[in-house]
Formats: sequence, structure tokens, C-alpha cells
Amino acid sequence: MRLTHTQAVLLMVANTAMWSIAGVVTRQLDSAQGFEVTFWRSVFTTLSLLLLLPLMQGRQVFAQMFRAGRLLWLSGLCWSVMFTAFMMALTLTTVANVLITLSIGPLFTALVARWTLKHPIALRTWSAIAVAGAGIAWMFADQLGGDGLMGSLVALAVPVAAASHWTIVQHASQRGLQIDLVPAVLVGAFLSALYTFPLAWPLSASVHDLQLLALLGLVQLAIPCVLAVICARVLQAAEVSLLALLEVIFGIALAWWGAGEEPQPRVLQGGVLVLLALATNEWLGWRQRQHIQPTRA
Repeated sequence: MRLTHTQAVLLMVANTAMWSIAGVVTRQLDSAQGFEVTFWRSVFTTLSLLLLLPLMQGRQVFAQMFRAGRLLWLSGLCWSVMFTAFMMALTLTTVANVLITLSIGPLFTALVARWTLKHPIALRTWSAIAVAGAGIAWMFADQLGGDGLMGSLVALAVPVAAASHWTIVQHASQRGLQIDLVPAVLVGAFLSALYTFPLAWPLSASVHDLQLLALLGLVQLAIPCVLAVICARVLQAAEVSLLALLEVIFGIALAWWGAGEEPQPRVLQGGVLVLLALATNEWLGWRQRQHIQPTRA
């Protein structure tokens, strides 16, 4: 599937819109709670990818998965933590808290890569980490002693797992190895369903809930994950990171409009700091690379 740059940008915007529906859809559930929400979404994501992967890569994709080695399964384990922590956090705190906490993932990844792979961190990224950290601290200060703090702490597991995942990918790349990310998502969804099933039992989801969770498994996770891999073949990493920030804006707006979940002022204020830090860091990095490329040419 060949895309122009404009098509890839538009498709990535559509991806962020699909990712952002998780909060508002979760708020429409009748009886499913806690681990059961995670279990069913992971089940439906697994089923969706079992259908989509052969269409994309042929039936040999499953045989290739078992020959891929431990890196694929380590990557899948990270995905399973992300899937589980994200949905659990949504059941414990507001959509805005979860999405803004998740958005610090790229900066956390930079810190982990600096610690494990000795990757240098530019001054602009250190500045962004400081500003984003201040924004998160401002958000959390309002939650100390409240019910939302536990959800925010659970949400922190997502950027931690994401940082671990991308460190594994970068380490493999340095060794000349490649991890096919879409099958790793399938492994993650399967593992998430596997270890949340005992915690979700007895199952109580209504038919209405199952329909909504099937929607999340297919439209909110499986399809955009596949399309994001295609977009990443055309877009630069900084462009993908910047466009992915739209998920925070879309997700908060949808939960506000569709579920009446109005974010607290401190959450919005902290969120603005985080998003500005991330956007400025990625934009400056992109400008720097654009300046260097013509010089080398």
C-alpha cells in the first residue's frame, strides 16, 4: 500500500480519531467493569488481528511469528501491559487524566534510551522533560488523597511499558534485527486476554457491552495499529509523534461531549504544559533535521 505524504498525514489523523474513542465508549458500558473491560477488548482485538494479518502479510505470517524469536514476544509482553493498564486506568479515573499521562511516553522513552542504550538527549528534550514533568506534577497535586490518583498511577504503567518496548526495538535494530510490530500487537492482545481472564471471572458483560467492546477491539485498536505501521513507512518519527498528540485533544473532547466528563481546570492547565512541551520538542527536532539534510546534500 503506497501513500503520498498528504495521504499518510490524513490517515494518521484518522488513526488518532479512532484511538480517541476508547474513553467515551467505555463510559457507555452497562455492567462490564475493571478487568472484564480489558479482557473483552483484548479478545476482540486478537480476533480482529487474526483476520487482518493474513490479509496484509499472507497466511505465512503466523509461522513467521513462531520463528521470530524472543524479541517479538518481549515486544508483545510490553504491548499487553499497555493494553491492560490503559483500560484499567479508564475505569479508575477520568479520560483526560489518562490521556495526558500517556502523552509523556516519548519523553520517558528518551530517558530510558539514555539510561540503557546511552543515547544522547538534546537540550531541547531535557527542557521538554522538565516542562512536561511540571505539568504532570501540577495535575497530580490536585489528586493527592483522591480517587483519581490510583487511576493516574496505573496509567503511568503505559508510558513505562511503551518506553521498554521502543528500547527493545531500538536495541534489536542496532544488532541488525527487525521486529514486525503488527504481529507483536497480536501477541500483546492475546497475552492481555490470557492473564486478565481469571481476574475478570465471573463475566457479567451484557450484549450491549460486548458490542461496544468489539467496536473498541476492531476500530479503536486493531485497524489503527495496522494503519499506523503503514503511515510510519512514509512519515518521519517526529511527524508521527506530533500527529499522535491529536488523540489527547480528540479523546478529551469526545468524553466531554459524549459522556459529560468535564476535565478539571488543573488537568487542563497541566495538559497544556505537557502538550506544548511535546509539540515544541518534536517541531524543533524536525526543523533541525530539515536544516541538516540540505547541508549534507
